[in-house]
Amino acid sequence: MFASMASFYVTGRLWEDAQTRVYLINELDRRTGQAHTSISVDDTLKVVACRHQHKRLAALQMELAHANHQGYVGKYSSHTNGTRNGKRLLAVIGIMTGFGRKNYRDAVRKSWLPSGGTLKKLEQEKGILARFVIGRSANKGDNYDRAIDDENRKTNDFLILENHVEGSEERPMKTKRFFGHASDTFDAEFYARINDDIYINVDALGGMLSAHWDKPRVHIGCMKSGEVFSAS
Repeated sequence: MFASMASFYVTGRLWEDAQTRVYLINELDRRTGQAHTSISVDDTLKVVACRHQHKRLAALQMELAHANHQGYVGKYSSHTNGTRNGKRLLAVIGIMTGFGRKNYRDAVRKSWLPSGGTLKKLEQEKGILARFVIGRSANKGDNYDRAIDDENRKTNDFLILENHVEGSEERPMKTKRFFGHASDTFDAEFYARINDDIYINVDALGGMLSAHWDKPRVHIGCMKSGEVFSAS
């Protein structure tokens, strides 16, 4: 799904200059069809580059058609969503946490994650939305769930995965569900996950991500080789 979203953005940018490329290609065909008309090397290189862009555009359109066939439907445009007053977020950060780790969450809040109105200011001014990510207890509605709900009412900084049951063996699936939920809910350039014992410099992170925002399908971090999730 992420590849499809990135492809849609790139395709949109390529389409803006489609008419110019068509004109240049037609101009080359017209000139080369005249026996006594010469064409400069610079013009030739421009047209070759345009034809290469046409091939890229065609490939991206095929990828989009495949994504649509698979059932992908974008909920947002590349410019608007329900956050940042209609502007796309720079990053959505999921802070993976669990039951019994309130001390870790409080340490994060005291170090780099603001609270209250300052948390909203981080989203509006820097385009970074950060939330603690947690699922539900196997015994839904028990003391663990109630403690998280009480904490969230005070801090309003949780993203609760209602369809996920917390457990150490379920961490890969939790990450997968977070990315799916985040991409469906928030329109952002980047989606990231960290653990609740990691401390980040928000300004440095924003600057680093901004340097990559125009590159499609960027992955920053470690990538496991081979199969990550099984069908079971």
